[in-house]
Amino acid sequence: MRPSSPPPEPAAGRPPKPPPASVREFEAAARERLDPVHYDYFAGGAGDEVTLRANEAAFGRLALLPRVLRGAEKPELGVTLLGDAPGGSASMPVLVAPTAFHRLADPEGERATARAAAAAETIMMVSMASTVAVEDVAAAAPGARLWFQLFVQPDMAFTETLVRRAEAAGCGALVVTVDSPVFGTRGRDERNGFHDLPDGLCCENMRDGDRVRPIEFSPAISWDHIARLTGMTSLPIVLKGVLHPSDARTALDHGVSALIVSNHGGRQLDTVPATVDVLPEIVAAVGGAAPVLLDGGVRRGTDVLKALALGADAVAVGRPVVWGLGADGERGAVRVLELLRAEVEEALALCGVASVRDLEPGMVRRLRRPW
Repeated sequence: MRPSSPPPEPAAGRPPKPPPASVREFEAAARERLDPVHYDYFAGGAGDEVTLRANEAAFGRLALLPRVLRGAEKPELGVTLLGDAPGGSASMPVLVAPTAFHRLADPEGERATARAAAAAETIMMVSMASTVAVEDVAAAAPGARLWFQLFVQPDMAFTETLVRRAEAAGCGALVVTVDSPVFGTRGRDERNGFHDLPDGLCCENMRDGDRVRPIEFSPAISWDHIARLTGMTSLPIVLKGVLHPSDARTALDHGVSALIVSNHGGRQLDTVPATVDVLPEIVAAVGGAAPVLLDGGVRRGTDVLKALALGADAVAVGRPVVWGLGADGERGAVRVLELLRAEVEEALALCGVASVRDLEPGMVRRLRRPW
């Protein structure tokens, strides 16, 4: 596979393109720059990509209902998710979701992403499938607020090794992905024959002595494994991949500190609901006992407001940050997070809301048909 190349120079006499001004423009810029196979890896989903499309479309079926003459000052964006734990708060309700293989988008990979998240004073969830080891991610961005995403491995001794590495690297939480008992088939990757990383790249967190282990998925993973994890570490456990209210309640019974309503960006089981559609049910099931986050389909600051109004404490974005990274490296990732912050702040002001904590369900209306 050919490596990513820098953006082409503008033709003589032709002015350079203006920089991207939205997440969608960053995606277009990244698509121009990335190897098409790598772009498809990041952009694609499982099956017929029904859920992939639904995640974004669901936000289009929701409208914001603003208030006026509220006398609000500059809106307050900061959120506290895990109390006084390291990395428990962020300067805005937009976190960086765990996504794999950032070095396919930019040579600096997860190092650049961590520095962008640190500049935004927000939390980055470092993927277990990172192409930079978690220790090196932390070293590249001293003071960054990091959580470590984990697929529980059938080999619990090796799982514990990963947990200890995350602890030693200063991660503030374990984000345990629970929607992957098997690997979902992704049509684009199958058509492209993309099954292995290019030479020189690997899942660095999976190094075990002289070899790199494969990430294993197992249908045998159960709530017992979550209980073992909570007994293994003092780090808060954030459960990622919850879509059913009963599972949300069971998670609380197992000492989970927070939940992420997620369908894996439409990359696992196709035709599951869009995350924002099931969010209110999960929020009701949790009843305020733990923070509820959401990922999937967030592309604008107005999407963030809709999710927060429906009960989410924060959202996480994966592909948007990768598009920034692919379009312009660290500067692009920084710019994507800056754009989302500015959009959230503007939307709050236009909705007459002084703080992200003041959003409420009555400020969202479901449309009869999408825009």
